[in-house]
Amino acid sequence: MIKGFFAFHFKRLLSTNKDFYDELRRITGLFPGNEELYKLAFIHKSASLRLHDGMVINNERLEFLGDAILDAVVAEYLYTRFPDKNEGFLTQTRSKIVNGDYLGQLAIQLGLDKFIISHAHNYYSNKHILGDAFEALIGAIYLDHGYKAVRNFVFKQLLKKHIDLSLLLNTETNYKSRLIEWAQKDRKEISFQTDLEDVDMFIPEFISKVIVNDKVIAKGKGLSKKEAEQNAAKATLLALDD
Repeated sequence: MIKGFFAFHFKRLLSTNKDFYDELRRITGLFPGNEELYKLAFIHKSASLRLHDGMVINNERLEFLGDAILDAVVAEYLYTRFPDKNEGFLTQTRSKIVNGDYLGQLAIQLGLDKFIISHAHNYYSNKHILGDAFEALIGAIYLDHGYKAVRNFVFKQLLKKHIDLSLLLNTETNYKSRLIEWAQKDRKEISFQTDLEDVDMFIPEFISKVIVNDKVIAKGKGLSKKEAEQNAAKATLLALDD
């Protein structure tokens, strides 16, 4: 029942279905065994499918699994790659690699964006959908081929071919901390005002304002409070540099 349901709806929704498996083999270096897992990895919750028994089908569970597996694989790589670095460095570097925006960029580099099925339309949700699909693909590979296959994919396909680790290490990502340090150094009063906006029926969006000495300097949006504040902090730093 599920297999037939997937085959019908995925073919209807995905115009590049005939190239799907060839592309997956090219991207992952693996032969998909459980076809439904990989199809499921690209169905965002905004395009959820409902089975006859009421069960809702989307990639959220695979994303959850893939997120955990990817964290473990990247942690193993960094632990081996940097034997003299402390936990703080390893944690920060892993965070940069598994960051949703960065995973979204990797998804585009790999060509995963053309397979995603989604009904969400705002800019911030689309950025996250790419990263979520990447994590769901990791989950699918893990269930289909196991941890070793995920490890080989991440080590050989991503870290060697698509991730510039030296560039990433020098990339600033914690704009909020940097902004707070600036405010403390210059004795400025700084605060963040963050509110939830319902602009997408599928994904909530937050907007954050940075207030310095009772004046709103810049704003930022995101799919979480943390992301909105980071984007607002980044915009503030750019404004202060002008």
